[in-house]
Amino acid sequence: MAEHSNGGRTAIVIGGGLAGMLAVTALVGHVDAITVVERDRYPEGRAFRKGVPQARHLHILLSGGRRALEELLPGTVAALTEAGARSLYLPRDLLTRTPTGWQRRFDERRHLTLSVTRPVLDAVVRERVLRAAADSPTRVEVLEATEAVGLTGDAGRVTGVRVRSRDGERGEGSGRELSAALVVDASGRGSRTPQWYAELGRSAPQEETVDAGLAYATRMYRPKDPDTAPDAGVNIPGWPESPRGAAYVPVEDGKWLLTLSGVRGHHPPTDAAEFTAFSATIGDPYVHELLAQAEPLSPVHGFRDTYNRRRHFERPGALPERFLVLGDAGCTFNPVYGQGMSVAALGALAVRSTLADGGGLRPGVIAEAQRAVARAVEPAWLAAVGADRPYASPDDTKASLGERLSTWYLDRLFARAAIDPVVGAIWRDVFCLTAPPARLVAPRIVLRTVFLPRRPGLPSPPLVVEGA
Repeated sequence: MAEHSNGGRTAIVIGGGLAGMLAVTALVGHVDAITVVERDRYPEGRAFRKGVPQARHLHILLSGGRRALEELLPGTVAALTEAGARSLYLPRDLLTRTPTGWQRRFDERRHLTLSVTRPVLDAVVRERVLRAAADSPTRVEVLEATEAVGLTGDAGRVTGVRVRSRDGERGEGSGRELSAALVVDASGRGSRTPQWYAELGRSAPQEETVDAGLAYATRMYRPKDPDTAPDAGVNIPGWPESPRGAAYVPVEDGKWLLTLSGVRGHHPPTDAAEFTAFSATIGDPYVHELLAQAEPLSPVHGFRDTYNRRRHFERPGALPERFLVLGDAGCTFNPVYGQGMSVAALGALAVRSTLADGGGLRPGVIAEAQRAVARAVEPAWLAAVGADRPYASPDDTKASLGERLSTWYLDRLFARAAIDPVVGAIWRDVFCLTAPPARLVAPRIVLRTVFLPRRPGLPSPPLVVEGA
């Protein structure tokens, strides 16, 4: 039996994680009721959740995502900071080793990035979303331990979601239908929308994939002497001649997370001793040296689901009426670049802005919102696939001539950005999702990137902050 039989001014959000909660925030005030369908039960307090397999690894909120989150939920950045999130200004507080040497440590104070463990981030955002919803005219209900198993409707229009209980509250495996005026898929990398499209008689949306074959592993540490702990995080991404990388970043309670990564044939081990040995094989010995001053606090956790995938729901005819896709369900990135959470926040903000401009759920406004989400995704997608393309599988979507030229130019620009404050500032604006990629080809940036000599970065990690 269908609930909300006529749909009314109701919405269903599939997925109660970060993207789902941000979707709720985008919809509050534009519908009368929202039902969140979450397959897990939320843990007590700020603990890891089984349904977030990447939760034990590094998570950062780039400045563009931080600004979007704060606009969606004012006060959230302060709440995260109070909960222990660490604030890092780029590039001052994150030392980066490039293929040509270490990046200079400019004190720009332009891009404040948050480093925080996933359980803290999810719990703080969820608490604030549900509290804000309780003070609004929109009713929000979360169905925990409930799995979405399909869409209702037909090829032209989605009318709701088929769900079933996962813990026996209504009988194990029992099913029912929920109807709504809008269904949002925020179910993450494992979204089953393409299969559900087939059940509705629709073709799956066009899909692009770029897979670097990268895997990574993470372990938590605490410096043995807090007084001598590093004053900045460290980022040593891999490059074709040195395909192993590392990131060592502070999180809450004086703890640090170390993530080691590598592409095909260079995957980091999850055995503790081998993990430590692997840290000595990356492109610079600095991180391995830091480990001698820290004690491990956790086992090593591995992760391999790192391909970039984009489903073009924004293209004409790719979206049935009353259906919207947000977050990793539509576009998922190699997590090593730390873009996913920021893009989810920017996408949710784009949805809310579109609905506000369009006067609610008028005909055509959801397709407009999906196009706005695609525009929010584009800069991060270009950055991720540009970085991963040199390692891509032959089976991946082929690079166009334009993309090959872009990869060549970005490689040269990235090398210049490590030493040039002008080019570096623009690079960080785009990477941190606060400026469009077009800024990278502004005349003065092109001139400095293409015509100035290619010079190496610093020979060792910079101790001096420039411009402080």
